[in-house]
Amino acid sequence: MHNPRRYRWQDSILINVSKCIRTLLELPANHNSRPCPGDAKPQPTLSSQEKKQSSGMMRVNHTGEVCAQALYLGQSLTARTETLRSAFEEAAIEESDHLSWCEQRLTELESHKSYLNPLWFTGSLLIGTCAGLAGDKWSLGFLAETEQQVFKHLGSHLEKLPKMDGRSRAIVAQMQEEEAKHAHTAISYGAAELPFFIKIGMQWMAKVMTQVTYYV
Repeated sequence: MHNPRRYRWQDSILINVSKCIRTLLELPANHNSRPCPGDAKPQPTLSSQEKKQSSGMMRVNHTGEVCAQALYLGQSLTARTETLRSAFEEAAIEESDHLSWCEQRLTELESHKSYLNPLWFTGSLLIGTCAGLAGDKWSLGFLAETEQQVFKHLGSHLEKLPKMDGRSRAIVAQMQEEEAKHAHTAISYGAAELPFFIKIGMQWMAKVMTQVTYYV
């Protein structure tokens, strides 16, 4: 007699392995993503310096979404309950849209994605898996803290992006709104408050990734 639950688990593994391969090989992130928020804005005429600045920031944001895919994958695979696993997978869908939007904007800016994305993805997958193995409340706490830090990071980008670059700014603003929602969802599910030294470590790792990815 077939076990439906067993096949649901197998399907989940296959789906997530497919996501992993698509992200690492930098194939189109999501063919059925929501319309890009930047599409409603006119294509701006940017100076070479403004274009460089927008490209660097959108490359950082794209890599952040690559990391988000890996984190959610690790956390969903180690989640203790089906409800929590579904919550991680639902959030990953929105993050996949963010990935697609950032990739589209980088193409418009005639720039490239980070050459180190496979490294960032692998590290984030390991971190997400470890967070999940620590237990659901700690996994949720890690998610909440991550999204809160990303919210602040995106806010700083909105301050620094060229005023003329409405397309990039619209994408970042929508991403910031949804990252705040993800943090709120994690807290509502019972996220634990992370120790101070872990928060500082997360901030340090994010700073390294941001500074390197801006250029590479």
